[in-house]
Amino acid sequence: MIGAPLVAALLAGAAAAPGGPPIRVGSKDFTESVILGELAVRLLEDGGLPAEHRRALGGTRVLWEALLAGEIDVYPEYTGTIAREILSAEAPQGPEAARAGASWLAAALEARGLAATASLGFEDGYAVGVRRELAARLGLARISDLARHPELRLGFTNEFMDRGDGWPLLRARYALPQRDVRGLQHDLAYRALAAGQIDATDLYSTDPEIRRLDLVVLADDRKVFPEYAAVFVYRKELAARAPAAVAALRRLEGRITAQEMITLNARAQLDRVPEAEVAASFARAALGVDARVEVEGWPARVWARTREHLALVGIALAAAIAVALPLGVLAARRPALGRGVLALAGVVQTIPSLALLVLLLPLLGIGARPAIAALFLYSLLPILRNTHAGLVGIAPELRDAAASLPLSPWARLRLVELPLAAPAILAGVKTSAVIAVGTATLGALVGAGGYGQPILTGIRLVSWPLLLEGAVPAAVLAILVQGAFDLLERWLVRWPRG
Repeated sequence: MIGAPLVAALLAGAAAAPGGPPIRVGSKDFTESVILGELAVRLLEDGGLPAEHRRALGGTRVLWEALLAGEIDVYPEYTGTIAREILSAEAPQGPEAARAGASWLAAALEARGLAATASLGFEDGYAVGVRRELAARLGLARISDLARHPELRLGFTNEFMDRGDGWPLLRARYALPQRDVRGLQHDLAYRALAAGQIDATDLYSTDPEIRRLDLVVLADDRKVFPEYAAVFVYRKELAARAPAAVAALRRLEGRITAQEMITLNARAQLDRVPEAEVAASFARAALGVDARVEVEGWPARVWARTREHLALVGIALAAAIAVALPLGVLAARRPALGRGVLALAGVVQTIPSLALLVLLLPLLGIGARPAIAALFLYSLLPILRNTHAGLVGIAPELRDAAASLPLSPWARLRLVELPLAAPAILAGVKTSAVIAVGTATLGALVGAGGYGQPILTGIRLVSWPLLLEGAVPAAVLAILVQGAFDLLERWLVRWPRG
């Protein structure tokens, strides 16, 4: 009964903010994009504009679709990515591409209600890198040299594996014969390369690991990769709604060199300085922005993540109980219909959680809503199945005794059948609750927050403290939830006897 109002309140309130909505800055789930997102927030705030950073939301398509849908107002992107990955179907090819240049890109963005700043001053292009000792031993200097060594193990970032300007194009243009190709998270790919677990990976040209690991960057001798100038892509209505916002973003045009971006990335990835502080210090030094960032201590961060996590789990679980309990009763009373309902809930349970989140993004956008919806769907089956089993499993003699009482069917269900089935129903709720606590960590992939946020950041920066900052509280919360339900179950079992 409380699930539907809670979900409705969340959906209605998510789009509103007192004092006018802030400008929403998005970023992808790699360090450089997060730093650029933080820089945008610092510049907007320096211009007196409220801004919020929805950081590390996912890959290119997630950010692009969020921008088109108005879920975010601006995010950092690269011209080559827009031309070769996002708008590849309509991009000029061959000699026309060079002639069309920036004018085509501007027109294509304008047709979608978007615009882009000029280059921020650097390119961050794709490249392929190998360990120096391997390059010397096998004579690897160009990407085409890889074709002579089919035994090499390639490990590319997950997005690169499927991009229009990624592995499929690279394999076709260079006729690469390698079959041992795996997808990895970007920062983990460097660790795998250094450990000798893979032999080559895709690089971002501004990555500090290239120099730190002494990697050899193979020449793109067939010119597969285009120019990847860093820009901010924004909604054109932002210029009408807040003209000062675009002016603030344009302050960064031409202000970051490739070497400066490498240094900023190194501070975050290698020196473990928070991205917000990296961006603030650059804004102060290079742009004269009075940027101050208060870095929360870990108790404050854990408490904030706990509130977010509990909200995700609590709202989804309440809604699941409100829906699954009556469906379970219906399934027990109407066996033919019940089999279909249980089968449908079982099918939903088999959908991989990452796939379900992506499927929900076009419908619900980014933030808490798709995460709550996914948790709600995953929570249905245990509650539904246990409600059905608890009611069907009532002993025939008890059912006959209840039928002999002068009670209406509703009163008999409420006063006799549901209390008898309560232990089974509660076990289903407990199972859903514990599963939801663990699964909710994936909500960070779509900007829902919770314990998944430090976990994903820890994976990206290969930081054990950050990983544990999310993983340990999530495990503790799951144990506490299970313990609370165990106590409730014991009380419930004793209660009818008293």
